[in-house]
Amino acid sequence: MMAKLVLIRHGQSEWNLANKFTGWVDVDLSEKGVEEAKAAGQKIKESGMKFDYAYTSVLKRAIKTLHYVLEESDQLWIPETKTWRLNERHYGALQGLNKKETAEKYGDDQVHIWRRSYDVLPPLLDADAEGSAVKDPRYANLDPNIVPGGENLKVTLERVMPFWEDQIAPKLLDGKNVIIAAHGNSLRALSKYIERISDDDIMNLEMATGEPVVYDFDEKLNMISKTKMGK
Repeated sequence: MMAKLVLIRHGQSEWNLANKFTGWVDVDLSEKGVEEAKAAGQKIKESGMKFDYAYTSVLKRAIKTLHYVLEESDQLWIPETKTWRLNERHYGALQGLNKKETAEKYGDDQVHIWRRSYDVLPPLLDADAEGSAVKDPRYANLDPNIVPGGENLKVTLERVMPFWEDQIAPKLLDGKNVIIAAHGNSLRALSKYIERISDDDIMNLEMATGEPVVYDFDEKLNMISKTKMGK
């Protein structure tokens, strides 16, 4: 039996709505985001798709999205794993800043590079700065040197891949269906790997909030098809 993987970006968050850089800040879903997540779950229920395993980040906007999706599709009981490796990319010192105001200060081109380039880092956040993830109990069991002060998509992919290789790929190879509820950039990183997207072309890949993306694989984990469950 061929395995299926569903990727879903969390529903709209409060900081998506406020047009702020979010990253590792633990922001909640907006009312629209809750409705997007529930609607995605209904689409999955209507499709008849069943999952064996669920994965998400340690940030509540992704966790809640996963739970709404599974509840609406009557699959809240399936095994679930949370990991920091599926977190959104860390936006460094940009976190909490308004994107429009930041563009006015640094220029549209610079902000576009920070947001979309594959290997350019944002301004980094010092480990002792307010809001540093080093002080967050979610990451207390990590070597402080591993906790980032800022990431680009390349670094995000590098920290996502060990989890893919150790946890997700073996399940898919065993014919198990997997759902991952995570974030725009951690999912873009996975999509880059799965679809073999070039460093340049990945800049143009968008992940819509609350839209399930379904991948079908063959027995060697080559992608057969990609389908979006549109809103």
